[in-house]
Amino acid sequence: MENRDKRINNIPDSIWSLINQIDLLKGQWIGGAKLNPQALGRLKRSVLITSSGASTRIEGSGLSDEEVEKMMRGLVIRKFADRDQQEVQGYFELLENIFHSWKQIPFTESTIKHLHKELLKYVPKDERHRGDYKKTENNVEIFDENGKSLGVVFETTPAFLTPKQTQELMEWMINALKQEKNHPLLVIGNFLVEFLAIHPFQDGNGRLSRILTNLLMLKAGYEYVPYVSHEKLVEDSKADYYLALRKSQAVMKTEQSGIHSWLEFFLNISLEQARQAIELLSRENIEKILSPKQLAVWRYLETVDEATPGEITKATDVARPTVSQAIDVLLRLKKIERIGQGRTTRYRKI
Repeated sequence: MENRDKRINNIPDSIWSLINQIDLLKGQWIGGAKLNPQALGRLKRSVLITSSGASTRIEGSGLSDEEVEKMMRGLVIRKFADRDQQEVQGYFELLENIFHSWKQIPFTESTIKHLHKELLKYVPKDERHRGDYKKTENNVEIFDENGKSLGVVFETTPAFLTPKQTQELMEWMINALKQEKNHPLLVIGNFLVEFLAIHPFQDGNGRLSRILTNLLMLKAGYEYVPYVSHEKLVEDSKADYYLALRKSQAVMKTEQSGIHSWLEFFLNISLEQARQAIELLSRENIEKILSPKQLAVWRYLETVDEATPGEITKATDVARPTVSQAIDVLLRLKKIERIGQGRTTRYRKI
């Protein structure tokens, strides 16, 4: 597939508007190290359950979030009753690894093959092709409630061309991210739509594309990703998801070569994810996400008109460096404001 750079350079203002909104919210996110790690850990666990259920349901699984949670709590022996449970367990463990180790995971062709192998490691029927490119055709079909095919959604790359096209896509992707000529969200969006058009593996391509979305977004600096489920947002817009893919893939090999429909879908999902992440920092949630010492500073400032860092330290018995860090967090959360400068600087609740 050619003209990738041209494809993501010629985009309308509406798409740039979405990117700007996402990046504005990205700048408002406070890193996990500055907030309550226990609270963020609970959030991440909840997202792992929601995402694992949602991503497998998009592909036809029948497990609810409640069933996924019960399964994860009670799992001791690695034996699973059916394929739905096998696929959910593989997704859960792989996404958990992405969330914990994304900085150490290189984005390479061998990584993608390894992730595919891990994704399907509990599914016996997939043992023969785990981590290997497809050997037979796998056009994407849509089915009704009774499992009857309603037709092909889109035709994927023939098996004999898959290794070459996947390698070319990976080379472009790695170079595009390294050169930083194009916005990373456009590069990621184009990678995903091409990856799904190739459908390089016999099974698991949709689930793997969502694993890769999490990995790539984290590597691009969108560090709120583990706290709001991308997969759940896609599941809630499943019809639009397939429609956007079909529209863009229908013209990718033509002179039009546009992927605007897919980019609009992908970026709208990403924008909603960012909005929900920032909502976690809202007034209603503040006591859940502040560490105990940050919370002590906040509660003290709620009781006084204004105070200096020294006064806060004395009143709360919190060390001066920790008070300074708490002030920084509360300023970014727009819960307090600074008055004056230098040695006379004071802070008060907004």
